[in-house]
Amino acid sequence: MPDMLNADLHCHSTFSDGTLSPEALAQRARERGVQLWALTDHDEVSGLDRASAAAAQQQMAFLSGVEVSVSFGETTVHIVGLGFDWQHAGLREGLARTRGGREQRARDMAAGLEKVGISGAYEGALRYVGNPDLISRTHFARFLVETRVCRDPAEVFRHYLVEGKPGFVPHRWARLQDAVEWIVAAGGMAVIAHPARYHLNGGEEHALFTSFKDYGGQGVEVVTGSHFPHEYATYADLAKSFGLYASRGCDFHSPGESGTDFGALPPLPNGVQPVWQALEGRILHPSQPPQPAAH
Repeated sequence: MPDMLNADLHCHSTFSDGTLSPEALAQRARERGVQLWALTDHDEVSGLDRASAAAAQQQMAFLSGVEVSVSFGETTVHIVGLGFDWQHAGLREGLARTRGGREQRARDMAAGLEKVGISGAYEGALRYVGNPDLISRTHFARFLVETRVCRDPAEVFRHYLVEGKPGFVPHRWARLQDAVEWIVAAGGMAVIAHPARYHLNGGEEHALFTSFKDYGGQGVEVVTGSHFPHEYATYADLAKSFGLYASRGCDFHSPGESGTDFGALPPLPNGVQPVWQALEGRILHPSQPPQPAAH
């Protein structure tokens, strides 16, 4: 596939913390010019059957995707998997273990909010959850906006859901090595998602990239809705330095919340190798049925 392909390989549906169905996402992506699409729900692949069918209906090429939550030191990092066999037992079992503990974490978050006078947060957040196994801070943020505690999700996070605030509860996710190995074992490519979001210092970021590559990771998101334009060049240079493929995705969650929509991102910078070139054999084209990865 060409370098200048309009690929969007990061978004979320109602199967995790998005507000649109896989079918609605596929339609929105296609209407905005996307040619290659991936659905990357958090720690969940249950939406991929519907997403692949919707992509075919929209005459759009498709890659399987997932976004795995990882604990790296004291930082939560996200690893996107692309082009894997989503029926792979080891991957599905690993993701199920990662999802475990979200309910108790959510109840503890609600208890923290209760202490500062915000009642019914757990039940309120559940109203926004398509998959109860994946209740998250995003769902609490939507409830606090609905009840006018805050004006928007960003204000909720600042005042209630980040470290040191009443609704913050840490969670231990998968290990970086485990997440990469699950994706690779299922025939896919592991990609560091939106690296600028983690605010790591130079040494920490170098350690992340080095460990990630040592474990078998092959890609990094360079152009993403979470990066500022000057960061595209920064992570293009890091991709080249570490010999990683470059990915691109808006990280879309909801029409009313996401700062970047499908079709709004610039192309990848010159000189990087796009992930879709390495994954050509795993791309599902509209007339092609899903194929299991070779193991």
